[in-house]
Amino acid sequence: MLGGDLRALLLAAGLGTRLRPITDSIPKCLVPIGGRPLLDYWLETLAAAEIGRVLVNTHHHAAQVDEFVHNSRYAHLVGTVHEQELLGTGGTLLRNRKFFRDGPVLLIHADNLCICDFPAFVRSHSQRPAGTDMTMMTFTASEPETCGVVEIDTNGVVHAMHEKVKHPPGNLANAAVYIVEPSVFDFLASLGKSYIDFSLNVLPHYMGRIQAWHNGGFHMDIGTLQNLQRAQEYVLAHATGRMRSITSGSD
Repeated sequence: MLGGDLRALLLAAGLGTRLRPITDSIPKCLVPIGGRPLLDYWLETLAAAEIGRVLVNTHHHAAQVDEFVHNSRYAHLVGTVHEQELLGTGGTLLRNRKFFRDGPVLLIHADNLCICDFPAFVRSHSQRPAGTDMTMMTFTASEPETCGVVEIDTNGVVHAMHEKVKHPPGNLANAAVYIVEPSVFDFLASLGKSYIDFSLNVLPHYMGRIQAWHNGGFHMDIGTLQNLQRAQEYVLAHATGRMRSITSGSD
C-alpha cells in the first residue's frame, strides 16, 4: 500500500480535562512539545509518509485549530470538520465516510506523540494476515493498567483486549492509531447510532480480525501532566533530525 492511497482522520476534538489548566485556554492537540504544537508533529509525519489527504475534527477551542491548520505549511494537505456535539471515534469516522471515498482509512488519536517508522506501519497493512480488516499500532506501556492492553497470537493478530484493568496480562498496549478497511463503515452504520465508542462498540467485534504492528520507537499519550512532561523530556533529549529520520523510515 502506498501512502497516497490513504486518507487520514486526526481526532483532535477532545476536551483535555486531565491537562487542565493548560487546556482551559488551548486545545490538547496544540499543546507545545519542544516548542512545537503536538498537531504539527502529526502533520509532519503524515506528509513524510505521503498520505493523500488529512481531515482534523474539532470541538474544544475549534477556532484555534482552524487557524493553526490554515496557517500551517501543510495547509494544502489538511482540512477541518467541526463537531457541535462529540460523536466518539466511530461516530466521527462514520459521519465523514464520503471524505474517505470507500478506501482504507488511517485513524489517529492526535493526543499522542508518536515517533516511529510510520511508512513501515502503512506498508504492513497491505501485508496483513488474510481475514483481517484492521491494523492496530501497539507500544510497550510503562503503566499498562492505564491502557488498553492487547494479547496477540503467533500471527500477530489481536485475539483479546483488556481496557484499563487493574492487573493486565502484559504491557503490550493499543496505541490508538489504526488503518481500517472500508468494510468497517458498514459495521458502524449497522449500529444505528450517531455516538460510537471505538474501544467499546467496535474493537470487540473485530477480535481475531485485527493485525498488530509494534511501534518500537516512542509513543506517549500526553493526556496527563506527567505524560506531557515525559514527552517534553524525550523531545529535548533527541535531536530533531534524528526524530525526522525515524518518522520517515530512513533510520
